[in-house]
Amino acid sequence: MDISFEIKTIGNPIFRSPLENINFVGDDERILYDVNYSRVKESMASEDLVTLERAGPRERIFFAPENTVAAIVTCGGLCPGLNNVIHSLVMQLHHQYRVTDIIGIRYGYRGLHVDEKVNPIRLTPQYVENIHNFGGSVLGTSRGYSDAKMIVDGLEYYGIQILFTIGGDGTVRGALNIIEEIEKRELHIAVLNIPKTIDNDIPFISKSFGFETSFSEAVESIRCAHIEARGTPNGIGIVKLMGRESGFIASQASLAQKDVNYVLVPEIDFEFNGSAGLLKSLEERLRKRDHALIVVAEGAGQKYFADEPAAYDDSGNRKLHDIGMFLKKTIEGHFQSINMKVNVRYIDPSYIIRSVPANPGDAVFCGFLAENAVHAAMAGKTRVIIGKWNSLFVHLPMDIIKLGRKKINPKESLWRSVKLSTGQPF
Repeated sequence: MDISFEIKTIGNPIFRSPLENINFVGDDERILYDVNYSRVKESMASEDLVTLERAGPRERIFFAPENTVAAIVTCGGLCPGLNNVIHSLVMQLHHQYRVTDIIGIRYGYRGLHVDEKVNPIRLTPQYVENIHNFGGSVLGTSRGYSDAKMIVDGLEYYGIQILFTIGGDGTVRGALNIIEEIEKRELHIAVLNIPKTIDNDIPFISKSFGFETSFSEAVESIRCAHIEARGTPNGIGIVKLMGRESGFIASQASLAQKDVNYVLVPEIDFEFNGSAGLLKSLEERLRKRDHALIVVAEGAGQKYFADEPAAYDDSGNRKLHDIGMFLKKTIEGHFQSINMKVNVRYIDPSYIIRSVPANPGDAVFCGFLAENAVHAAMAGKTRVIIGKWNSLFVHLPMDIIKLGRKKINPKESLWRSVKLSTGQPF
């Protein structure tokens, strides 16, 4: 691989950790990326073995807790678990490390632009005690606003020494620019990321927080669409779910609720027409079973909009065209052309799913991510993403986003299971 997995530290950690009766982790403790025995042997022979630094509390820390100012910012779209992460960061900083100066940056990176006059919030255990029971982010969020010079001006203005960023690849790209400006000014400010991507598409991250809640909530929409489809002659249910470039939510939700007949994801091409196309298959399905259920990821089928002008959001992400409505209209038009009456029911639960509170599994996971982020920050780690790999929490360099998004491999087990569950021909 073309990136280094060595983790950067902003200085020599000279202070003794205030944590007691705990097993500390050394910087030399590393986790194998690939646990396949034969490939590990080959990698060792070629001296190309990829290992990841293990996360956890360090015996020596860089920041003196009583003098430390930490800040938390949430960026990008909403995702279940944001408030859980904020809650756990504050509680860990305050109770374990005795850091009492914690501020919340409002509305994403925009809140660090002093000229915007978006005042931060002082975060205390009392302030955050109930926020984990609610969806969204108590700090608010936004896209863009990643002028590194202005942001670092804001970090200096507020005296911030640790910045916890909670967001996806756009947030990490912004963080990398911030770190570059920090290094130019020779400042001792640590910047860490807790990865937030509802699509679960960051490489080297086996699971991102909010993903489990999202596909669990999506199951209810699929169940309702199935009931609607079965309740009318030639009923067709369509559910559009999140998934810009990766179809993990659509796939996992369809495996959890095995009523789905077709799953359309960005990684797998599909055609409408022809003997192996979706429309012909739908005709056959309706004649045999009188109903059908389709789950489509938002990034699927974007080739059908190739002639449309491209547009981008404030984070630089390409705006997607609405494949859900396009699918509905195409199906209705086709069956009208062959004089076959169908009843199409379309459901898009995306914003509802993004806004719900985290389920118990995600809530626990958010706590572990936050705890390990605090351990890393207090030890002076920077340019770090906190992730979980091979069942252990690890430190990852922010440069992993340069490897692109994690995607479904059509030849591996997940997509094979989807095809077996749905029986779809393509």
